[in-house]
Amino acid sequence: MDWPSVADLVDQGPWYRNQGILLVNLCVVLSLLTSYTNGFDGSMANGLQLIQQWHSYFGEPEGSTLGLLTSVQNIGGFIALPFAPFVSDGLGRRNGVFIGGMIMLGGVALQSQSVNVAQFIAARGLIGFGMTFSINAAPLLVTELAYPTQRGPITAVYNTTWYLGSIASAWITFGTFRIQASTWSWRIPSIIQALPSLLQVTLIWFCPESPRWLISKGRDHEAKAVLGKYHGNGDIHHPLVEYEYNEIREAIAMEDEVGKISWKVMLASPGNRRRLRVIIALGFFSQWSGNGLVSYYINLILEGVGITNPATKTLINGILQLFNYGMAICSSFFVDRIGRRRLFLISNTGMLVVFVFWTVTSALFTETGSKVAANATIVMIFLYYTFYDIAWTPLLVVYTVEILPYRLRAKGFAAMSFTVSLALVFNQYVNPVALDRLGWKYYLFYVGWLAFELFFVWMFFWETKGRTLEQTAVLFDGEDGLVIADIQMEHQTVMRRASTQRVSNSPSSVDDRPPSTDKSELFEMTLAPPLEWEPAYMRDRHAKY
Repeated sequence: MDWPSVADLVDQGPWYRNQGILLVNLCVVLSLLTSYTNGFDGSMANGLQLIQQWHSYFGEPEGSTLGLLTSVQNIGGFIALPFAPFVSDGLGRRNGVFIGGMIMLGGVALQSQSVNVAQFIAARGLIGFGMTFSINAAPLLVTELAYPTQRGPITAVYNTTWYLGSIASAWITFGTFRIQASTWSWRIPSIIQALPSLLQVTLIWFCPESPRWLISKGRDHEAKAVLGKYHGNGDIHHPLVEYEYNEIREAIAMEDEVGKISWKVMLASPGNRRRLRVIIALGFFSQWSGNGLVSYYINLILEGVGITNPATKTLINGILQLFNYGMAICSSFFVDRIGRRRLFLISNTGMLVVFVFWTVTSALFTETGSKVAANATIVMIFLYYTFYDIAWTPLLVVYTVEILPYRLRAKGFAAMSFTVSLALVFNQYVNPVALDRLGWKYYLFYVGWLAFELFFVWMFFWETKGRTLEQTAVLFDGEDGLVIADIQMEHQTVMRRASTQRVSNSPSSVDDRPPSTDKSELFEMTLAPPLEWEPAYMRDRHAKY
């Protein structure tokens, strides 16, 4: 009989009939609001540009001023990034969400009653500063609290709620732009932006803290109580709770042997340098794939193909957000079935092909004024997001979190967020200027960049589907990762005890072999077989580890 895995210990019934899972999912939903807030803010910055009253009130901003109005939120986030991991690791995941929410509420209050461009810019910078603390803490709380069998899909859903916020903002601005000769046409969306942060700062204390954070602070009893209530359905002695508790405690103890974790650790070993390479790529690729053109400058894109009516532009923007959310949420539930690497490859291949046609249709409209080319460009935008949403929306957070061990998770996630902010600042400041000067020719840059992305994904993105954090470490750390086998062997005793509670007590059904002490044999049993769609060096490492 094979040694049992986590899959043998989890509840096999419908999740909604397990009170513990139901409660933890309700808590996770509160953390998902962070991504919703981020999406609302991003779409609002886009949607306000479609409201003439906003343009008139702030003196028709354009060029570099428009770029600063859009990018200052990311500049604020950029400033907060060095501090956010210390709040998440030092004060806890819940405190990170709370502190970020309070700062954002202050920024929203300032933005909603702005009287000039300078105040509006300062308010958006403050919102970005606060949002960074929430963004650093919330996904960690999601992935560290979620029930084991739901961790992948739920963490994927986290990033898709960006579109839910974007949808709300797009349709709210679609409605308020009809308020004529009044600043309420743009102040109402600004005020509504405060709602999710208000819910978070009010209700976050009813949610549990991450058991991993509690164990890292020596609060083992509290951590086991959290696992028992939410993963063991109230039973702290449940086999799954025993397994998770021991695995987390031993993994953190091993990481503690390294000593104090500083930013330098991200470069200290070949495995961490491999992680950092992928994390930086994730940040840049998620924003430099051409999506930034539509996400923040759809007004310029649509005017570039002759669509100038405000009602038509806001309608297209609203429908696009609904479409994006539908695609992203559906893809979230396939990340464990199809696999991370395959989804990335399909996504980048599709984006590259579609963007070539998008460039062609935009060029045809510019040169000929063809209505058919204009309509085809709108179709290309939707097709492009079909491929973007099947991987980059659901997997950006999932993949980043999965490849990082606990002690590096907050800092590594901050590094990814830093890269995203850097890419956004560049995109939002350069894109309007480049579109104004180059028009459709600017799209050629993204065609070349998407080709490079596809090559990079093929070469360096490992498949992590079906692997635990420890098994993923072996792929990134090579020989250095074999030390984690000690943890796996120590867990065999717990696993054997758990398995005997789930199978018949007859002698024929109990595996009474002594625990294995061969690390290579252990990893041969636990590592998933190598998957297809991999270059030779990846297959070789799968075979070796």
